[in-house]
Amino acid sequence: MILCVGEILADMIGSQSGGTFFYERKAGGAPFNVACAIKKFGGSSAFAGSVGDDLIGDFLVGFAKSRELDFLKIDKLKDRNTTLAFVQIDEGGERSFCFYRRNTADYFLPELDNSALEKTDIVNIGSLMLSEDCGFDYAVNLAKRVRSLGKKVAFDVNFRTDIFKNRDEAKKRYEAMLGLADIVKFSEEEIGIFGESYLKENLSGKLLCISLGENGSEWRFDGNGGRVSTVKVRPVDTTGAGDAFFAGVLKGLDGTDRNEWTAEFLNRVFKEANVCGALNTLGRGAIDFLPDREKIEKTLKNIPL
Repeated sequence: MILCVGEILADMIGSQSGGTFFYERKAGGAPFNVACAIKKFGGSSAFAGSVGDDLIGDFLVGFAKSRELDFLKIDKLKDRNTTLAFVQIDEGGERSFCFYRRNTADYFLPELDNSALEKTDIVNIGSLMLSEDCGFDYAVNLAKRVRSLGKKVAFDVNFRTDIFKNRDEAKKRYEAMLGLADIVKFSEEEIGIFGESYLKENLSGKLLCISLGENGSEWRFDGNGGRVSTVKVRPVDTTGAGDAFFAGVLKGLDGTDRNEWTAEFLNRVFKEANVCGALNTLGRGAIDFLPDREKIEKTLKNIPL
């Protein structure tokens, strides 16, 4: 089972119709998206996070329960608001974000006892919490506990400087988490932020998962690597595409040992993960249009390895 811990929030996706600009409310938050995607893809997943005691929090709790995850723990905090992410989509389906995140719940996360952690194989820790001292401490302590139990730590960089005091502080905190992770997801742009020399010197022995958009993805592990193609689509909304991709990777790794991560195995896992990410761009929102097992397998037949 894969336990995802971190932000659950409302994506407010903007669009214009008839001269009026409006926002459509969707469930979101990278680790929550990943947990929902793994379950939709036929895997076993769990989620832990926090919302405010408000209308948006009620919506998210109800939505999360409807996903029928294998374990769910969402705290409702009376003195906090639920986090909002305002999303704007351009003509090519690419999105940009603006967070409403003052006095919000996403970085005050539930305490998890060892019994919950021991049931998992991989714990995927979100990055939004890193901008706040309490959230950063929580993430680091959780990662250390997970490693002490012999479990794997996954971390999706999702690098954002707009929620930090400055870029240097952001990099320092991200690097602390990168050092504790076993499985790390980068976008192509994030590779440039940290630099190839940093990756080679500090992340050797970790599985690096690099999303390349319409060009598929790349994996690096133990001095080896490979690029894996994807299916061509015309995206409607790329919100959550990277989360769907990472969910596909984690589902493929769930229950496996590092000695099983051969080039052949990883190429197969990343091929399926690419399809998961691509198909999720065909509708609006990160979760509502996740492909099911049948759709994924049908699409896989149409692309070479």
